[in-house]
Amino acid sequence: MADTKIVIAGAAVLDVLACPVDASVFETGSLPAETTAMTTGGDAMNEACVLASLGADVRLVSKLGMDFAGDLILGRCRRLGMDTEYILQTPELPSSINLVLVDQKGERHFVTSPKGTLRKFYPEDIPVQALEKGGIFCFASIFVAPPFDSAALEKLFSAAKSMGLTVCADMTKRKNGETLEDMRGCLSYVDYIFPNYEEAALLTGLTAWDAIADAFLDCGVGHVVIKAGARGCFAASGEERFWAPACEGVRCRDTTGAGDTFVACFLYALSRGYDLRRCARFANAGASLCVERIGAAGDEIELEAILKRAGLSAEEPA
Repeated sequence: MADTKIVIAGAAVLDVLACPVDASVFETGSLPAETTAMTTGGDAMNEACVLASLGADVRLVSKLGMDFAGDLILGRCRRLGMDTEYILQTPELPSSINLVLVDQKGERHFVTSPKGTLRKFYPEDIPVQALEKGGIFCFASIFVAPPFDSAALEKLFSAAKSMGLTVCADMTKRKNGETLEDMRGCLSYVDYIFPNYEEAALLTGLTAWDAIADAFLDCGVGHVVIKAGARGCFAASGEERFWAPACEGVRCRDTTGAGDTFVACFLYALSRGYDLRRCARFANAGASLCVERIGAAGDEIELEAILKRAGLSAEEPA
């Protein structure tokens, strides 16, 4: 899969971040924070930024407002060399802006608006032409955009599959009590899925790692990669299953974008021909570098640093 174009579809937003912040701000009226920053965010944008910084050929498919925030996001995409042909800018909606409050433990708390582009991303915003010349397609992520229900995702994923793309999907927590059975139709087209443990447990109604993996595999998913934070990740397919431990000696400052960085790094490794175990190691290493920074990793992630931390060679696998 060397030099494969990776197509990422989903949210691109502007993040305004403060760290560390606690509930006392609502009593004092103001609070000094070690770090305040404004940067791009959103699952698809985060993944695309990491991929672009690693030198991947990446196309971002997303939706922005025709406003200051939208111009900032689009400008960054172009500076990083992304294919932006299918980023739609509309005057009808404001670009979504997230307030990201990070507590003393590095955990994130979001303030979002339901009226911006984040929640108004529609199936028709991903034309079939956006998938052309792609080798890997990743939808980032299931349950973020309400219009993408199981039926819409099934239509999208089946189209990508019919065009020969490897279909991947990240996900977040279910929003309306959806079950794995509700999502079975669309999941049957997915080659790689990347839930974290809580997301996977909620959707399946199961708690054991093997049982959760088996439930996804039973739906037709090719590979299940469950993100487990400080534990690393648990990966399973029809042929193998294993734990890929997290990197040691990591000082977690902020988990913003860590899951997206994990997925982006996994996709990059997949595009270079790495097997499942090496993809998992590469993804764990990328995520570990992300949590040592404030904010999503974006273009600060360096290929050499990931390879070194993962104990991998820059040589392409045979």
